Amino acid sequence: MQRLCRVLGVSRCGYYRHLAGASARAERQAEEKRTVAEIRQIHAEHRGAYGAPRIHAELRSRGRRINRKRVTRLMRVNGIVGRHLRRGKRTTIADRTAPPAPDLVMRDFTATALNTKWCGDITYIAVGSSWLYLATVIDICSRRVIGWSIADHMRTQLVTDAITMAVASRGGQVGGVVFHTDRARNIRRGPLPRSAAGTASAGMGRVGSSYDNALAESFFQGLKRELLHGSRFTSKARTRMEFFRWLAYYNRRRHSALGYLAPAEFEQQLTTSHRLSLVA
Repeated sequence: MQRLCRVLGVSRCGYYRHLAGASARAERQAEEKRTVAEIRQIHAEHRGAYGAPRIHAELRSRGRRINRKRVTRLMRVNGIVGRHLRRGKRTTIADRTAPPAPDLVMRDFTATALNTKWCGDITYIAVGSSWLYLATVIDICSRRVIGWSIADHMRTQLVTDAITMAVASRGGQVGGVVFHTDRARNIRRGPLPRSAAGTASAGMGRVGSSYDNALAESFFQGLKRELLHGSRFTSKARTRMEFFRWLAYYNRRRHSALGYLAPAEFEQQLTTSHRLSLVA
């Protein structure tokens, strides 16, 4: 053994340390395989949408003590990649006939309480040779989608239907909420349903500036990355169902801006904390 170590250029003590650590290395490799399998399971459960940050948060919520850098390394080595979307084209067209409205948000997409700031926007999807349009209303505090509407047109009704749903989902109590959008065609100052009249005000960002409606833009990027990218839809009925399914999933999906809590979970914790503070 001494001669063999000399030929190989290693020390005898180093060789024996290597032998002694064989079982520990085997256990580490087995544990790593189990971790990769769990990462693949989470990745598959979310249809490939989760990248390293969300998978790390999910593992931690399951009681796994694991470093985020390790998750990133394991995903890279094993070819597990979250979905990414290339930059798309601009679709916002200014309505020059609409009266000007102030920007009440001024790029401050933060809120400390529910129903103080909402934002919304419209996106579209090709279905065969026609189109479907989706309008959404998001509570800026919790990032939760509280209202949406899908139609084969982009008239004002598309937006008012989404706002009507948002008002109903909040029990009709939305006094003083600011609804922020961009200066898109058919979205004008105060496009509020009769049930919300006098309870909310609308503000608009500038044309062609994604930063002025950054939260809604980010939401639609996620939708296109996770639902639309690489998919072809030919049935409007099925497309509507896929939209409904993803929107419900989004409210239960981990969100980086919420400390990787889901919007629904964040609202529940916020409501519970508020009730406890009132009792105290």
